[in-house]
Amino acid sequence: MVKMSIIAKNFQNVMGRHKTAPVNKNEELVNQSNNLILYNDEFNSFDFVIESLVEVCGHDFDQAEQCALIAHYKGRCTVKTGSYDLLKSMYDELTLRKLTVALED
Repeated sequence: MVKMSIIAKNFQNVMGRHKTAPVNKNEELVNQSNNLILYNDEFNSFDFVIESLVEVCGHDFDQAEQCALIAHYKGRCTVKTGSYDLLKSMYDELTLRKLTVALED
């Protein structure tokens, strides 16, 4: 019986130290990571997709080429991760270039 009370007391002490304040739901949504997804299509050439990823997303050539190949063979590829505000302008520009993209959280 003594061992149980000591273990229980230690457990309460440990658990009491790990309490955190409630999360503000608005802050959680603002800081949430989002993904810019490139989908495969039958309209755009590899060269155009690679050039667009370099110019719009700031990829180097090798990274853009890998993203284009992944999208081609797997149907989609996450090309950038970040805040909604950062990705929205990239999404808009890639859409203007007629690439098939989406923003996901």
